[in-house]
Amino acid sequence: MKKVLVACGTGIATSTMAAKKLEAALAARGLDKEVKISQCKVSELPYRADEFDLIIVTSRVAQEINTPIVQGLPFLTGVGIDKTVDEVVEKLGL
Repeated sequence: MKKVLVACGTGIATSTMAAKKLEAALAARGLDKEVKISQCKVSELPYRADEFDLIIVTSRVAQEINTPIVQGLPFLTGVGIDKTVDEVVEKLGL
């Protein structure tokens, strides 16, 4: 199972929205059982990033992170969600 971490400024509002939209998009592709999604604050990334296969962020990341990162803004705006989900699927190797 692949592990994805969705991060935003507070770890509550926009990360929840992005996580729910990603979950729905993966379910539509039949991939929801292959991915576990968690959430956190962007400030927690340096301590948690290594536990995950991919990170999706809805805000700017100032720290150096070794885990691949995908910009999650399309999950908030609705523009480009399919392309972003394609990128997530590709980076996870699904």
